[in-house]
Amino acid sequence: MRAAFAAVPGLLLLCSLLAAQPSLPLIIDTDCGSDDLMAIAFLLSRPDVRIEAIAVDNGLAHVRAGASNVLRLLELGGHGEVPVYIGRDTPMRGQRAFPDAWREISDTLLRDLKIPPAHHAPQTQPAADYLAARLLDHSRPVRILALGPLTNFGEALERAPQILGGVEMVIMGGAIRVPGNLGDGDFKTDNRTAEWNLFVDPWAAKLVFASGARLRLVPLDATQRVPINAQFLRELKSAARTRLGRFVTGILDRERVLIEQGASYAWDPLAAVTLVEPSVAPMTPLAIDVEQNAPQDGRTAEVNGAANAGVALDADPAVFRKTFLSALAGK
Repeated sequence: MRAAFAAVPGLLLLCSLLAAQPSLPLIIDTDCGSDDLMAIAFLLSRPDVRIEAIAVDNGLAHVRAGASNVLRLLELGGHGEVPVYIGRDTPMRGQRAFPDAWREISDTLLRDLKIPPAHHAPQTQPAADYLAARLLDHSRPVRILALGPLTNFGEALERAPQILGGVEMVIMGGAIRVPGNLGDGDFKTDNRTAEWNLFVDPWAAKLVFASGARLRLVPLDATQRVPINAQFLRELKSAARTRLGRFVTGILDRERVLIEQGASYAWDPLAAVTLVEPSVAPMTPLAIDVEQNAPQDGRTAEVNGAANAGVALDADPAVFRKTFLSALAGK
């Protein structure tokens, strides 16, 4: 496994490069859950972020329903021209999927929200083919934000194994020193270590962690430090003066029960914020492998060897709130 972070200075250099190159184009890979759309709305609100393309992964939403929702969000944000690519509707291996009830909610997220129709259709080129071809072009550097299972990248790596070498990639997923979250949604399993995104397609995740990409992982260890609670929702409603801000408020209003139960966290939004404000989640260089065998399949395990990822084991909720709310307030 190729080392991307051999020492802390290298990690600090990566963070400084990210902060110094805010206009570097961004490819987002998403499974189109509610927190994905919140993260995308935040990035659309940042004038220093240029989204080049969005690839839709099989995960919380079914791929075509998810693509439809993303296209409408792009239209709302004034960027309907951003191309959207659709991935396969199954993992690379097996038939794992998020709970059906969650997928129904994700498919119909925009049903009751006043969102304009999209004026563009998804691209006909499959997501993995697009990623393989685009990432082979090293003359045009790009960053990646991966918010769902990593199936599209796993498929792309099978086509061209060298495409991610040296590419800056932020991943929301995994659980390092905290339990996994497969018990959410009354999912019956003996697996207590995996997080949903990487559990759905652990083989694709393994390929990504062995790819030589300059990985920054935002696992449950960090996201659990940043709750989306009633106070956050009140602050958002007070601050949200833009169409995208009101969109995020509408999404969270639909999840008020989860918020009141203390079961909502800034999963994908935290990963998005790290792109523009790396101080929100300091990174620790670790060697990570993805377990393939039950009962810990999908686990992001610390292993011996050179570090291949910077991992956020903590996060600052105050920095997150300030950065996230300021963008959606139009500041």
